[in-house]
Amino acid sequence: MSTCIEFDNVVAGYKDFMILNNLSFKVPKGSITLLIGPNGAGKSTVLKTLFGLLKPRQGRITLNGEDVTGADPKTLLARGIAFVPQGRNLFGNLSVYENLELGGITLGMKTTHERMPEVLEFFPRVKERLHSRAASLSGGEQKQLEIGRALLLRPKVLLIDEPSIGLSPMVVQDVFKLLQRLAAQGTTVLMVEQNVKSALKISDDAIALESGQLVLHKPAAQLLADPNIERLFLGGGHVPGAAVPEPAAQTP
Repeated sequence: MSTCIEFDNVVAGYKDFMILNNLSFKVPKGSITLLIGPNGAGKSTVLKTLFGLLKPRQGRITLNGEDVTGADPKTLLARGIAFVPQGRNLFGNLSVYENLELGGITLGMKTTHERMPEVLEFFPRVKERLHSRAASLSGGEQKQLEIGRALLLRPKVLLIDEPSIGLSPMVVQDVFKLLQRLAAQGTTVLMVEQNVKSALKISDDAIALESGQLVLHKPAAQLLADPNIERLFLGGGHVPGAAVPEPAAQTP
């Protein structure tokens, strides 16, 4: 498959503290790629840097072969990148409908209203609560609304950080199925997820980071089949000779 996202020796961080240290990797078009690693490895920083919330100090970022290094979020939205950050990022006192309208503000109201029905088809429960305050939705419904708001943009690339936090196992599976469906339709998904084993099952590739550097990039199915996966990802120590660090359950 052709390359959608490429980091080439990217250095990024906060003030004098660098999180990403000459990080390089490629993400194929139409794939689901999972970022894994311990606390402080740089997983969420990758998403923020790609979305323009953090400017790289060095290196180059390309999207479908075009240089987008240092581009701001508005420019990247126009290029087809959408970001669903960790936690809740809704206007709680506004209705579900109004939150969707705000998500499509760059599209104009006419286009936003035209696209709403196709987005709501993914989320029947959210559709039922269209005129309820966003704060009154369950955690799972709120996360679905956030994803739906991003989908209004018909993104070519979806960045999603810890989609399972606070959700029931059933809702998590629904979200994962949606990501698979989007990828099958050509959307490139780059994800950070604490539930590593479940996320590997729906991912095409896995990228492991440690101290802001790449330590492993291989097909998710191969990593899932690794007999050391319990120790590698669920609290065990670093396996001698293994390229994967011990991830913690939380994201930086």
